[in-house]
Amino acid sequence: MFLKLENEQHTGSFKARGSLNKILSLTDDEKKRGVTTASTGNHALGFARALQIANVQGTVYLPENASKAKIAALGEYPVQLAFYGTDALSTELHAKEQARIQGKVWVSPYNDAQIIGGQGTIGIELEEQLDHFDHVLVTIGGGGLISGIGTYLKEKRPNTKVIGCEPEHSCEMTLSLAAGSIMEMDEEKDTLSDGSAGGIEEGAITFPLSQEVIDETILVSEEEIASAIKLIANEHHQIIEGAAGVAVASLIKGSKKFKGSAVIVVICGGNIDLEKFNKLLR
Repeated sequence: MFLKLENEQHTGSFKARGSLNKILSLTDDEKKRGVTTASTGNHALGFARALQIANVQGTVYLPENASKAKIAALGEYPVQLAFYGTDALSTELHAKEQARIQGKVWVSPYNDAQIIGGQGTIGIELEEQLDHFDHVLVTIGGGGLISGIGTYLKEKRPNTKVIGCEPEHSCEMTLSLAAGSIMEMDEEKDTLSDGSAGGIEEGAITFPLSQEVIDETILVSEEEIASAIKLIANEHHQIIEGAAGVAVASLIKGSKKFKGSAVIVVICGGNIDLEKFNKLLR
């Protein structure tokens, strides 16, 4: 078993990759207009860092219940913050409309080719770092991470199985894959995996990509996510967030399936609220 430690990435998650790739791809005119995005936190941090590097003005919309730790971290960057709604999809749709009204460039946290390409650089690194692996476990939110990694690996290592991991409380992709079209949950429940929570935008390019690259999905409970976070802290002395805990919990839940194979678990981020983290440890 191998852990791909994106919790050690700039801004504490894989989101730094896609955001920087997108911002650096903008034309001079687009940069002058300014940019807008929406995020539960990790994409916002990667986006804010990319704006700082490129010297571009931008606004981040967050849900009103966004992680305090991620909001505090955003205060370190020269980016404007705005709050709307209590779930990721509502915030995202509102921010997209505001970008249209204000004439700013909209940057989707996942529904964008440059964003997906940036996240897919993880796949390039995995191929360079390991001669062989059989399964890659990736937490699914909007599908940008698994689309990027999966698209690359299915081209370069087609025998590799790409496993999507979701919390039972927010499993829109699993429902959508089963239905063959983008679905919403009957009831969106709170989850430790706040970084992956929320629905998939209608018409998102990540959905057909996910249909192509995801071999199967695994759903895990809140208790299993909490146990996974504690396991990584105790055994590896690493702090991981709920979304990363989903992938670890999925490995444990499917351990019989993975026996005898080489497995990569993508630890997508480490930006967990320390009060929440300490409560889990206790």
